[in-house]
Amino acid sequence: MGIKTKDEYIESLRSLNPVAYMFGERLTNIVDNPRLRAGIEATGATYEMAQLDPGLMITTSPLINEPVNRFTLPPSTLEDLVARVKVNRKLANYVGTCHQRCTGLDCLTALAVVTYNVDQKYNTEYFPRFQEFLKYMQKNDFTANAGVTDVKGDRSLAPHEQVDKDMFVRVVEQKADGIVVRGAKAHQTGSLSAHEIIVLPSRAMAKEDKDYALAFAVPADTKGLIHVVGRSTLDMRELDGCDIGNQYYSKYCQTLILDDVFVPWERVFLFGESEFAQDMVVKFSALHRQSHGGCKAGKIDCMIGCALTMMDFNGTSKVGHLKEKVIDMIHRAETLYGCCLASSYEGTKQPSGTYYIDTVLANASKIHEGKEMAEATRLMIDACGGFVADLPSDRDFSNPEVGDLLKKYLKGVDSIPVEKRIKMYRLAEKLALESADTISDIHGGGSPAAHRVTIFRETNVNDKKKAAKRLAGIKE
Repeated sequence: MGIKTKDEYIESLRSLNPVAYMFGERLTNIVDNPRLRAGIEATGATYEMAQLDPGLMITTSPLINEPVNRFTLPPSTLEDLVARVKVNRKLANYVGTCHQRCTGLDCLTALAVVTYNVDQKYNTEYFPRFQEFLKYMQKNDFTANAGVTDVKGDRSLAPHEQVDKDMFVRVVEQKADGIVVRGAKAHQTGSLSAHEIIVLPSRAMAKEDKDYALAFAVPADTKGLIHVVGRSTLDMRELDGCDIGNQYYSKYCQTLILDDVFVPWERVFLFGESEFAQDMVVKFSALHRQSHGGCKAGKIDCMIGCALTMMDFNGTSKVGHLKEKVIDMIHRAETLYGCCLASSYEGTKQPSGTYYIDTVLANASKIHEGKEMAEATRLMIDACGGFVADLPSDRDFSNPEVGDLLKKYLKGVDSIPVEKRIKMYRLAEKLALESADTISDIHGGGSPAAHRVTIFRETNVNDKKKAAKRLAGIKE
């Protein structure tokens, strides 16, 4: 109970028994699988950092009046909103990849805002149900996964218009004690690193879509849940035990199939109130886009460190145009970070008591991320040099016939052991080419088009027109 250590977190996953498949086979040991363990270690870092930096990572929950990890606390003050960004940057810098825990907090925060509003309109009981669930999460220091992105089927059709009605998660049966749901969620980052799966709608819903207007939570090993681990560019390296790059952490994503999963009423937080589906997904998406800004600023920090270290190892640390590239990387990281901090400082208190970010600034940060992460990657590779592309394997360097020759010819600065140079090249490769991360830089929290639509929708354009008309001397 209470704040978990990293070891306690990992042991708590052993008590779960999720159904999971990878490379066509059923997995029998999730925690110790080398492909998944690196991702579990990344989430474990959120628990480790709570011990290393409790001032940042731990606060007091006003709901239970006990210390909690910030990843279980929907922001209750402006300072909490700011801490979200600082926590994500520090953790991303620590693990060099996705720590896989921000989406759960984004779900909890969206639910903390929207369930209260639904209750006010319909006299439902979603908000007190959610509060009981939140107490459970806080007291056990559990990790939640965000089940938001439906597989969508034919994108031109609404959920109820789909030929196969299961293309969006839906209710297939209502019982006295709960509901039965069916469907699938894509891009489920770290669902096997989580204790709980929180499902939210992925789009606006019409009245005809009420069976799809759902929000609920279930344990990660609930009967009927099937986790199918997706491929990633460098995924075999953890299994091979060589050429890994990031020695400790990685990211993995699943497709999560809900094959007639039962959800008790006390875990249901939206059920058919279709007009609130959009608000729920918009709230989640904006929060997740803010999370990304802090996270990716931290990842660029790692990329900067990688570039600078490789310049030291290559003997190019005094080359002017390479230093200029590093400066460009720094300003891109700080732009993302600053935008997300601003979205926090411009946040407002909601009727439920939860503090919510400035949506426009959060989405502006995500638009920058989609461009700036790609440019930061290019700059890092440029500073590191071309060996990132086709470096021989670790196993070639250890080969008794060719290894010593490789070590002789692939050395840079004489005082730097060639092994260190090789490891840093591998890290550059991992940071640049891990598809689970690089694609998420663009599509995490929705498509770039969605970020732009949100910015225009949430911006008070009338005030801007009024300001221009006043300056021009035009009276309304």
